[in-house]
Amino acid sequence: MENSIHIRSALPEDSPLIAENNIEMAWETEKKELNRETVHKGALSGINKANRCQFYLAEIAGEVVGQAMIAFEWSDWRNGEFWWIHSVYVSPKSRKQGVFTALFAHIEALAKSQPEVCGLRLYVENENLPAQSVYNKLGMEDTRYKIFGKEFSSED
Repeated sequence: MENSIHIRSALPEDSPLIAENNIEMAWETEKKELNRETVHKGALSGINKANRCQFYLAEIAGEVVGQAMIAFEWSDWRNGEFWWIHSVYVSPKSRKQGVFTALFAHIEALAKSQPEVCGLRLYVENENLPAQSVYNKLGMEDTRYKIFGKEFSSED
């Protein structure tokens, strides 16, 4: 019998797992080593401040096998809010089983149920072609925008 995928909101006690998944994802996709303490604090802070972001977890038979986070961006051009999908991670043993598809469907349904939400966005590494293929299959399109940024460290 096939186990179904259950999506739920993250709880504070899920923050260590979310943080570890984020650390693994950063290494796997970018070979970037994150500060474990900072990432743990960040996951818990995000969970505890719902106006900042929302984490969703995918479970199969009670085991967390994937996650995604949404963050919020106001668009004055559209008088609406974009939900940015971040911190996407699916455990290696659960890939190609529809876990992210289930997470995306859950997030999309929530977004469509709220009139102020005008769309979903995410960014992906240029070289991460498998993820880009999944996003295309879910109806997402490459935009004409590039992301620019400037990070600040505590030493600044």
